[in-house]
Amino acid sequence: MGTDTGGNTARDTEDGSAGARDRRGTGTGLRRRLRPLRLLRLTAWAAAFVSGLVAIFLVQTWLWWQQEPISGGTGANGLWARHQWVGERHTEAEYRALADTVRQNRITDVFFHAGPFEADGTVPPAKYTNARNLIEAMRRLAPGVRSQAYLGQIRRVGGHGILDLDSPEVRRGVLATDKIFLDLGFDGIHYDVEPVYPDDDSFVRLLDDTRALTRARGRVLSVALEQLTLVDAAQPVYRALIPRGGGLHYPARPTEDFLRTVADRVDQVTIMTYDVSLPTRSLVGRHFAWHTERTLRLIGDRVTVFMGVPTYRPLMDWAEDLEGALRGVRRGVDALDRRPARPYGVGIYAEWTTSPADWARYRADWLNK
Repeated sequence: MGTDTGGNTARDTEDGSAGARDRRGTGTGLRRRLRPLRLLRLTAWAAAFVSGLVAIFLVQTWLWWQQEPISGGTGANGLWARHQWVGERHTEAEYRALADTVRQNRITDVFFHAGPFEADGTVPPAKYTNARNLIEAMRRLAPGVRSQAYLGQIRRVGGHGILDLDSPEVRRGVLATDKIFLDLGFDGIHYDVEPVYPDDDSFVRLLDDTRALTRARGRVLSVALEQLTLVDAAQPVYRALIPRGGGLHYPARPTEDFLRTVADRVDQVTIMTYDVSLPTRSLVGRHFAWHTERTLRLIGDRVTVFMGVPTYRPLMDWAEDLEGALRGVRRGVDALDRRPARPYGVGIYAEWTTSPADWARYRADWLNK
């Protein structure tokens, strides 16, 4: 009896332990199976939440875009012009047509491409053999319109690029070239050097030296810059994660402080607001409006500002066009508490891509004609 009892007890205990293990195993397995389901459910909820926020933002942007702008254009506008005007001979009829275009469309500043710089900061004379004829024609046919020498190059950064502005010798070469174009009769120097990062002290030194040169001669200094960074605090993060070396660089966009630093050293700032790469016209318009409002708030009382607008159609950017860009700029001006103290307008990129239909659209939407 005792043996049987002991045996049964042991067996029962053994069976009970096995059952408990089975039950624990079953519970553990169930939890293991449920864990991916919970993760999947949480992921689905998070995706739905984010999708909802995106949908709300898109709807709000679309509704915002429907409101007609109040602000109109101004009499201070820029135009980037092709190199052939400086490098090739033209007929009187061609000069007259150009002059009629800039006067009819209230263009105050034409940036005639005269470069690019060589690595030593020079521009070969063969590239600007027609410069003096162009300047004389513009003075005769479009008096009051400034003809600026548009000079630029790829900035040498991290071992890549051409123009090494960190070299004092190269900066002296750039200044010597500026003097040549001012001696030819250009009304100003327009720099388009890319990329320029917000800690580029060498570029700032070049602006200081160029300003001394242009002001001594009663000419203007202007500069083309990328659109502002969305978040200034992201620049140190970019710098840490994407060092300037090899072929990859983080976005070379000015911070607010750097934009003010540049504005204090020049007469005009043109923001290259185009190349948006957003999927809808309302988002593109909001981009132009946001940058216009922010830029004019920051430097509109310090310097003349041109917001760059495109007349070309990017192959991969079907939503960006001149009409949407102009509407966005006007909405950005509408958002200001007051108009800037200095002149402002748009910079048209570019003369060689602007059709008669584009000019008509520009006059209707910007000049209110």
